[in-house]
Amino acid sequence: MFTAFLIKYAEIGVKGKNRYIFEEALVKQIEFALSKIDGQFKTRRTQGRIYIDAVSAFDFDETVAALQKVFGISGICPVVYVEDEGFEKLGKDVINFIDNVYPDKHKTFKVCTRRARKNYPKSSMEVNADLGGVILDAFPDMKVDVHNPDIELNVEIREKIYIYSEVIPGPGGMPVGTGGKAMLLLSGGIDSPVAGYMISKRGVTLEAVYFHAPPYTSERAKQKVVDLAKYVSEYSGPLKLHVINFTDIQLYIYEKCPHDELTIIMRRYMMRIAEMIAKENDCLGLITGESIGQVASQTMQALMTTNEVCTLPVYRPLIAFDKQDIVDISEKINTYETSILPFEDCCTIFVAKHPVTKPNVNVIRQHEQNVFDKIDEMIETALQTREIIEVK
Repeated sequence: MFTAFLIKYAEIGVKGKNRYIFEEALVKQIEFALSKIDGQFKTRRTQGRIYIDAVSAFDFDETVAALQKVFGISGICPVVYVEDEGFEKLGKDVINFIDNVYPDKHKTFKVCTRRARKNYPKSSMEVNADLGGVILDAFPDMKVDVHNPDIELNVEIREKIYIYSEVIPGPGGMPVGTGGKAMLLLSGGIDSPVAGYMISKRGVTLEAVYFHAPPYTSERAKQKVVDLAKYVSEYSGPLKLHVINFTDIQLYIYEKCPHDELTIIMRRYMMRIAEMIAKENDCLGLITGESIGQVASQTMQALMTTNEVCTLPVYRPLIAFDKQDIVDISEKINTYETSILPFEDCCTIFVAKHPVTKPNVNVIRQHEQNVFDKIDEMIETALQTREIIEVK
């Protein structure tokens, strides 16, 4: 019976004079999400509300699933429109709504009226009370409960009258495209796809870079990362994945630098390369999936040493998350099963048996001088030979 949806948002509502910018961005993201499913829809904004009207046949569950991946939406309400033809007709429409949506009438309810059109002859409280009486007369098994009802019947009186009772949770956050652009360092692990999801939830558009090390890492490992990027793109929208051949750089570092510092020095060169690509593509920061103390390269000292090579800010949305918190989100966004596939990336192949956990940045700089004669040329080659994959 539903051919329309009322879209609720949260944070956008406090944006003041700039709210229309965020609303327009949200409408754009909604239209993009709906363009990928069968059916035709019309999206419109009016008086602090966004409505989606279906103008052809559509699959209800598929539509809701698509909308639940649009950041900025806090609630999706299947709604019925009726014409304002007097209160008696409204009462009949409400009875018809309840009869169709709730076959079991042994429920408690509450009526919540919002009167955007102030010339309506009854106040909101009067509509609540009078509709409650109509419902009780029609369905004697139902009871009123204003504190914890089974059904919260919402009636919005506008140019038409809108009736709905279900609020399907949306993902929250801010519309993608309202928070600038950033470069995600994407690996085949659990953490970095979740970091991309989390930062995208704040409205940030993503690009990504993956460091590939053939023949030590296989094509299956690269495909795994591409698949993870696809899952992230379901929320972030299309993104470019820059695949860097990192083998020669890693082997050179392995040959010239102390092995207990290998992970830190390797990570510093990854950050340098990622920043170069980020600046080429007008990104405002780097994104990583690091969490304090999770592994040797993620102690406070190691993170400080890694940050030291960057001029762009490095955002770490998972910095204080426990591993289980990260796993829970990865399961929610369907990346977990892919992340645990046994195809290792370059970060796990070249790991020292006893990596330094409290690196001294001055010592690291001194040891990096061992690779200065060739490393710049290697980085330039890696950038020129990178593969760029458009992920949708």
